[in-house]
Amino acid sequence: MSPPPAVDTSEQVAPGAKPPVPLPVPENPVGGDRLGECGLVLPANAQKLPDDITARSWLIADMDSGAVLAAYDPHGRQRPASVIKVLLAMVVAKELAPDATIAANADDIAQECTCVGLRNGAEYTVEQLLQALVMASGNDVAHALARRLGGLPSAIRKMNALAAELGALDTRAVTPSGLDAPGTSTSAYDVALIFRAAMKYPDFAKAVVMQRIDFPAASGVGTVPVINDNRLLTTYEGALGGKSGFTDDAQHTYVGAAERGGRRLVVVMLRGQQQPVRITDQAASLLDYGFDLASAEPVGRLVDGAPQARKKTLEPKPTPTSAAVGEVADSRNTQHNAMTTAFGNVGGPITAVAGLGVVLAFVMYLRNRRAKAARAARAAQQSN
Repeated sequence: MSPPPAVDTSEQVAPGAKPPVPLPVPENPVGGDRLGECGLVLPANAQKLPDDITARSWLIADMDSGAVLAAYDPHGRQRPASVIKVLLAMVVAKELAPDATIAANADDIAQECTCVGLRNGAEYTVEQLLQALVMASGNDVAHALARRLGGLPSAIRKMNALAAELGALDTRAVTPSGLDAPGTSTSAYDVALIFRAAMKYPDFAKAVVMQRIDFPAASGVGTVPVINDNRLLTTYEGALGGKSGFTDDAQHTYVGAAERGGRRLVVVMLRGQQQPVRITDQAASLLDYGFDLASAEPVGRLVDGAPQARKKTLEPKPTPTSAAVGEVADSRNTQHNAMTTAFGNVGGPITAVAGLGVVLAFVMYLRNRRAKAARAARAAQQSN
């Protein structure tokens, strides 16, 4: 229901404040019943898993069909670290124009790093910051982009609203960068869901696969290289990009994708270790394993949006008419049919009686007026 206890003070709440309660657990596991299992979730007759996987939660899925091929504790809640920047990047790609500008300020520069190196008062395009966010995981950049989205509270609300819209119900962003804070949460299933959706945005898909860009130097003179920190870009054939993260509480996290033989797979690893091999090498092993599961029966699926309650709809009732298609209905028939519908057979006589009453009342009104006029005339003669 919630990540393991923190190992440092990053998630201590302010004195007198209550810690956030865990997110609700859906009655039915999102993506299928088997994805509610807490251990290995494998198809029948699956081959042996690689030996070097250290992640406490992981998942492999087909990016296009959404089929979940294999997983371990897929809805187990862990901390995201910097993989939550994928969610921030998607909000940015959705709302901000690439050529829009953002001026860095002192709060951006004061963020706990990893940082790209912004200069106070310098202006950057959204495209530059989005690329630096994804490639080099700049916390200063994340803060600047969050400000541009209306401020940190607004950016966090937008991130969580988008996660809920996608069906990522294990996810709660508390910081835009993924730095640990009370209540932060995600799952391997959710990260795959979010990454799959983010790859549909061209600005994100372009940024996540770039190996190097020239970024304005913090000194204000010239540029400095920003190198993509995703090792699989240069070591795994068909790599489509990815994002790694680390905090003391989250440990090592990773999401990445690759294409082989016309199939695109995404792999997610949460709460992993760098031993006995790097987390990216472990991800490569899981991708190989997933590509070998081509004919296996899926164990679940990545949903295409949060389950929505069906709205009750009424079939529109066309105006009764005998006109053929393309003809104009006779308005007299339409009026007659509408009256019939409103009053029916019984209502006809009632309507007639009501009409007669109106006529009689009008006649009496005229008689009274004439009588008053006659009395007024007699009174005038007598006064003369």
